[in-house]
Amino acid sequence: MKAYTRLLGIVAVAAIAILGPGTAASAHEERATRELDGTGSVPTYRTTGPTLLVCKTDPADFATRIAGYPAELKTANEQLWTQCQQEGYRHIQQAVDAAHLPGTNIKILPGVYLEEPSTAPASPECAAMENGAVRGRIYGYPVLTWDQQLACPHLANLVAILGKKNLQLEGTGAKPEDVLVDAQYKKLNAIRADNADGVYFRNMSAQRAQFNAFYIMETDGFVVDRTMGRWNDEYAFLTFAVDHGLYTDCEGYGNGDSAFYPGAASNINKDRGHDVPRYAVEIQRCYGHHNTLGYSGTAGDSVWVHDSVFTENTAGIATDSAFPDHPGMPQNHSKFENNVIANNNTDYYRHIVDGTCKKPFAERGYEQGVVCPAVGLPVGAGVVNPGGNYNIWRGNHIYGNKYSGFVTSFVPGFVRNDTEFAQQFDTSHHNRYLDNVMGVSEQGEAKPNGLNFWWDGQGVGSCWTDMSATNIRTVPGCGDDDLPAIGSHRYLGEPAGTLKMYACAGYDGGRQHLPSDCDWYGEYAASGLERIEVKWAFGGAVVLGLLAIGLYYRRLRSSKRALAGLLLAVGGLTVGVFGTVEMGSVLHPIGLALYGAGFALLGLALRRTHARKLGTTTLIVAAFALLGAIDHGLIMIPWLPVSPALLRVLTEFVWIPWALGAVIVAGRTPAAASAIPAAEPAPVTA
Repeated sequence: MKAYTRLLGIVAVAAIAILGPGTAASAHEERATRELDGTGSVPTYRTTGPTLLVCKTDPADFATRIAGYPAELKTANEQLWTQCQQEGYRHIQQAVDAAHLPGTNIKILPGVYLEEPSTAPASPECAAMENGAVRGRIYGYPVLTWDQQLACPHLANLVAILGKKNLQLEGTGAKPEDVLVDAQYKKLNAIRADNADGVYFRNMSAQRAQFNAFYIMETDGFVVDRTMGRWNDEYAFLTFAVDHGLYTDCEGYGNGDSAFYPGAASNINKDRGHDVPRYAVEIQRCYGHHNTLGYSGTAGDSVWVHDSVFTENTAGIATDSAFPDHPGMPQNHSKFENNVIANNNTDYYRHIVDGTCKKPFAERGYEQGVVCPAVGLPVGAGVVNPGGNYNIWRGNHIYGNKYSGFVTSFVPGFVRNDTEFAQQFDTSHHNRYLDNVMGVSEQGEAKPNGLNFWWDGQGVGSCWTDMSATNIRTVPGCGDDDLPAIGSHRYLGEPAGTLKMYACAGYDGGRQHLPSDCDWYGEYAASGLERIEVKWAFGGAVVLGLLAIGLYYRRLRSSKRALAGLLLAVGGLTVGVFGTVEMGSVLHPIGLALYGAGFALLGLALRRTHARKLGTTTLIVAAFALLGAIDHGLIMIPWLPVSPALLRVLTEFVWIPWALGAVIVAGRTPAAASAIPAAEPAPVTA
């Protein structure tokens, strides 16, 4: 029976966790993808091979665009212009369609490419396909099969590279924005490369798409090199179901979800530990700024991100297992090292609340700095990692993030539509946080984060080095050889952390809804007693404190031990509430210690009355509170599969109605009830 009761408690807490993240919007819908065989390779930049040219026809405009170029580059572009006027194409899509040989290079001269033929009304056949297709949740666009994409490539795409192999598209300007593909919010994607192994984008930009600037899908081998994406409702760069990919020296800003999204990357390391032979996608020297997220990776498996900068976003990085129906779940085996993740405090949620993001795309003001957040995130978070496994965070500078440097939490399997029991507890394990420089800039300036680390307490085998200023003060350390010394061993999170994630996941941009009791959302963030975890701590303290007072006055008034216990318990509950208000405060374990000591004295006093079983239960509550004080104040107790806080809360749920009954139905007058002594041996007579 005891095992059954514990199982019910675990299932109940898991259900809370499931309901919370499950309210979030779907990250990205697409057709079912095939698993790549991994035989491709990262393409290399070519200077030889079949070449096609793309340019516009206005000589004055072209002359103005290249006027400030260095002499050699200006001369080269002038020569290409003359050649292009004779034998080139006026639209990028025309050149793509004409590239029949693998290994073709398409050189695009400076200019703005609106791709007018791609925005013409759909043919009757494509219009019928659009109207009859199964529609996704992304702006009403249909989710097309591969055959439908081939038949109607411009239903959603301005430029469509479908089934072409080893195609290289390169701008010939001085900087990426000199060659600009502008979707004008008329298409879902500005550029889509689908089943396009070996595709290489270099020195060009795309902007103002309803979803993505660059979208690379189901492709083994790609590079985005010196490219830029901006002012898109979701992503600057979205790569999905890919392998052998490289993002290098790229930039994204003004995007409603993120600059870079290597989601559902090839899951090549799913059965490995930390011994990773290679990564599916590499991101280096890239810059993501002024987006909701600098980097986002639902099922971002086997991605290596290094020497990049993520600043001035709402949150810097998120890699997660928090959305359904993505291949490669749960997210695993990514490495982030030597990055700058700083000052991510930009609050864009005001554009949701004031209705700006309900306007048509072209009227929202993206070009003037408006961003419409696609997801709910803590304003001021450096890294958000819900539900990742075997990730390494090493040597990053993480500073100036006003909420927290890291935010990491449990995500049960139901959230991603995995329903087997074991999959409800298969995330947030074996993550390593190694030698990150927290709260200090590259120049050595002190620029603290709000917290360095916010953690819900769940996970097995994870460890940290040098992680002070943490809401759970006793995060397990790592050994000197970068192997876990003891590591965490928790399959469920702290109740307060789980409750917080449940509340904060209620963001819904479409309904302009921000959770009122969550402290994530900038100027609309809850504070003090408005926060969900503080409400529950305060409410619980009031209930427990009143019942302790009632028990004392109804049953224990003559006991000095009980009076001392009452004072300690009420004092501990009060201190604990203040400890919850101030995340990471030492007041939290101190409050637990006082509360535990007080309940221990009350329990001993109750055992000297007719309420012996209630006294025993009170002692159990006390024991879990004292264990919690050790767990949060001194050392995380190893090998304990759930937090002492969870065990205490479950026992309190039993204790509260029992104590209430004992207060209401005392069975005796208060004085008599309190005076009943324990049985004493009879006096010995001679």
